[in-house]
Amino acid sequence: MSPKDMMALHCTECGARYPENLPPDEEGGRTCPNCGAIHYLQLKVGAATIVEQNGRILLLRRSDEPFKGFWGLPAGYVRWDEPPEIAAVRETKEECGLVAEIQNLIGAYFFDDDPRGNGVLLAYRCRPSSGTPHATSEATETMFFARGNLPDRLAGSGQDQAILAWQSQRPAAE
Repeated sequence: MSPKDMMALHCTECGARYPENLPPDEEGGRTCPNCGAIHYLQLKVGAATIVEQNGRILLLRRSDEPFKGFWGLPAGYVRWDEPPEIAAVRETKEECGLVAEIQNLIGAYFFDDDPRGNGVLLAYRCRPSSGTPHATSEATETMFFARGNLPDRLAGSGQDQAILAWQSQRPAAE
């Protein structure tokens, strides 16, 4: 999807429809000819948990597109009214039934391979707090993987980058 395809059709301030031939400025924004407000393309913000247990990482097999059937982290988009850490914990609970406790932010990963748009995934190292990971409507299965035994088909949207970064790090002391 090109940036032009993702541009808003209407002004977010006054609701006026943008002319079809209104080009973005040099910073990627478009100025509303009606009220002067500027609309910019924004990166999506995702949050993920890297849940570690006995030196292994929790991965989920995705049940939905994009990346259906691929293995990824418990992850999702951050809502406009929540901190990324809360989104990561929320998504983990929704996607696999596990309550995670955040330890620290371990990385930010830019992605441009998601058909829903480009973004940044914030990955948090976590430990299980309560619950047992299980399949849900968003994950057909859950499994802990050792560093040397990761599945071949990793989901994109920055998840593959975060998983491979975790794999390359020295194991944390248990």
